Amino acid sequence: MKIGRDGVLSHWLRTPNTGSMITIHLRYEIDPDKLEEFTEYGRVWIRLVNRLGGTHHGYFLPSEGDSDEAFALFTFPSLAEYEVYRTASKTDDECIAAFQYARDTKCIRRYERRFLTPLFE
Repeated sequence: MKIGRDGVLSHWLRTPNTGSMITIHLRYEIDPDKLEEFTEYGRVWIRLVNRLGGTHHGYFLPSEGDSDEAFALFTFPSLAEYEVYRTASKTDDECIAAFQYARDTKCIRRYERRFLTPLFE
């Protein structure tokens, strides 16, 4: 297995859809002075991910400790369905507006995305 430029295991990207559920873990470095803007951004994306076929498990905002780190988790039934969501998000008017909101407010400094296989039992 090789890790691609974006840190994703390239094996996962080449594997045909086996129906395996995939959870996306996002780690954000945010501007602590723009927590209100980031909170709004998160509320919008929870609704959008759910509307576009995923299950959003929420955003986890700074409370104690690091004030510039936040997380999000959402799941899709398969990597193929996640890719459908990614493609749709590039042309969906509400998604485009959400991406632009983050750029305009500069509430996100950077983010990392990881792909995980959930284990529930």
